[in-house]
Amino acid sequence: MNRICNLFKIKYPIIQGGMVWCSGWRLAAAVSNNGGLGLIGAGSMHPETLQEHINKCKSATDKPFGVNIPLLYPEIEKIVDIVINSGVKIVFTSAGNPKTWTEKLHNNGITVVHVVSSSKFAIKSEEAGVDAIVAEGFEAGGHNGREETTTMCLIPQIKKCVSIPVIAAGGIASGESMLAAMALGADGVQMGTRFDLTEESSADFTFKDRCLRLNEGDTQLVLKKITPVRVIKNEFYQKIAEAEDRGATVDELREILGKGRSKKGIFEGDIYEGELEIGQIASTIHEIKSVGEVIQEIVNDYNTELDKMKKLSRL
Repeated sequence: MNRICNLFKIKYPIIQGGMVWCSGWRLAAAVSNNGGLGLIGAGSMHPETLQEHINKCKSATDKPFGVNIPLLYPEIEKIVDIVINSGVKIVFTSAGNPKTWTEKLHNNGITVVHVVSSSKFAIKSEEAGVDAIVAEGFEAGGHNGREETTTMCLIPQIKKCVSIPVIAAGGIASGESMLAAMALGADGVQMGTRFDLTEESSADFTFKDRCLRLNEGDTQLVLKKITPVRVIKNEFYQKIAEAEDRGATVDELREILGKGRSKKGIFEGDIYEGELEIGQIASTIHEIKSVGEVIQEIVNDYNTELDKMKKLSRL
C-alpha cells in the first residue's frame, strides 16, 4: 500500500496545501471527502477563527483532515493547544524548527509532517522525529526556499537522504506531474495552486480570475532579504522589484510590504496592491472547478499516463 495513504488513512496520496486565505474548512473538508487529505491553513487565522474552522470541518467530513501551522506564528502556543484539544490528528508544520513542537504533538497522538526546501533541512526534520516531510521546490507559490531548487532536482536528492515518506510539492497540478514526482521517488504529492483555484477555496473570485489569465513567467520570487515569496507581477510587485534593484534595506522592504498585504490581495481581491501569492503552474489552469472534479481528473490522468508508460519499449 502507498506509504502516504497508509500514514493518513486516505484513498489517494494527494494532499491539499495549507495556503493562507484559501484553506478554510470548506476546502479542507471537500478534499478529504473526495479521497485526499485536506488541510486548514492556520497561518491566516486568529486562534478563535481556527477553532471555528476545525469545528465546522469536523461537522462537514468524517474523513481525516489536518491543520497547517507556520511555526513562526505569533500565537503558536494557543494554536497548538487548540489543535490538541480539538482532537486533530494530523499537523503539517512549516517556517521554523520542527524539533520545538514535534514531541508534544506526538505525545498527544498527532502525526507530524514538516515542509522543507533542501536536503539539509530534510535530514534535520527526520532527526527531529517527524513522520514525513513535504519537499517543496521553488516553483511553488507563497513562501519559498532560499535555495531556489526545483522540484525535479529536489525530490531525488531528498529521497536519498531520508527514510521517512516524502511528499512532493511545487509545480504539481495534474496527473502527469503527479506521476513524474512519484517516478522521482515521492510517496505522494501536495498541491496548493491547483486547490487555490477551485470553487471551495476561500480566495476572492477576483484573485482566482486573475490567476486563470496568467501566462508563463507572470510570477516571480521576491523579498529574498526577508522571506522569499512567489507572487504575481502587479503594481505591488513592481514597487518591491524596483526597491530590490536599487539595493533597498530590509527595513525599507518591510515598510513597502506593510501589514495584511496577502489578505488584501488573496482574500479581499485587490489585484493591484495586494500580495498575490500563487505558483508557476497557475499559467496552465484556465477554469475553476470543484474539488471533486479536480481530484477525479488528476486520478484519471495519472492512471492513463501510467498505462502509457507501461507500454513503452525498454531502451
